[in-house]
Amino acid sequence: MTQLLKGKKGIIFGALDEQSIAWKVAQHAHAEGAVFVLTNAPIAMRMGEINKLAEQCNSSIIPADATSDEDLTKLFTEAQTILGGKLDFVLHSIGMSPNVRKAKPYTDLNYDFFHKTLDVSAMSLHRVLQSAYKLDALNDWASVVALTYIAAQRTFPDYSDMAEAKAMLESIARSFGFHYGKAKKVRVNTISQSPTWTTAGSGVPGFKEFFNYADTMAPLGNASADDCAKYVLSLFSDYTRMVTMQNLFHDGGFSMMGINASLVAPKAE
Repeated sequence: MTQLLKGKKGIIFGALDEQSIAWKVAQHAHAEGAVFVLTNAPIAMRMGEINKLAEQCNSSIIPADATSDEDLTKLFTEAQTILGGKLDFVLHSIGMSPNVRKAKPYTDLNYDFFHKTLDVSAMSLHRVLQSAYKLDALNDWASVVALTYIAAQRTFPDYSDMAEAKAMLESIARSFGFHYGKAKKVRVNTISQSPTWTTAGSGVPGFKEFFNYADTMAPLGNASADDCAKYVLSLFSDYTRMVTMQNLFHDGGFSMMGINASLVAPKAE
């Protein structure tokens, strides 16, 4: 290993199980010399296997609801105590839609659910950044990365209100990226990842069919969770110090495609 992140300290949100991108990020960050705390909402922690990951990475776990300012203040304060100083990176890998879980049609959304989707999946990034900003918890040139999806720009009907959440998430990264960059040289970016076989992703209706479609459309095929984790690490590293306020596509080229002949059935003679 190159020890790309040796000496760097951080927080990783959202490692649920071995399929999750955040889980892969934690494994690679540990291998590259980083130290960090793991966090997730208490209900998600009961559903997942985060204790196993913490043992692998020699990391502490601090439960935190990312929609709670109080929890986030406690998280950043305790993380600095455990790790021995300010932080160098944060991964935001958080997303949930009650409307999708309840299979509500987009034309008949429950608006209380919609508010919850936005609060958990998008506003939580603002809360994370604002909490860190007020506590001065991040070192100069620290890096914050949030995971997003191309439905923020394109229409994917079954993605439902998560599309609005991802659009809001990306806007927050740009807006807060300006303020944090001016104040502390902190970088804030989003990574727009391929459809990925995770617990969250595979819960979207029609996911299998779309996964196969995207895999055929993209010249390189779909990017795996493991490859995405490596890309995240590059943004945590000092090699990307001047990259901020960007939405970076990590999708095998899917986002730039119009048509791929592999998807077009030949005409019958």
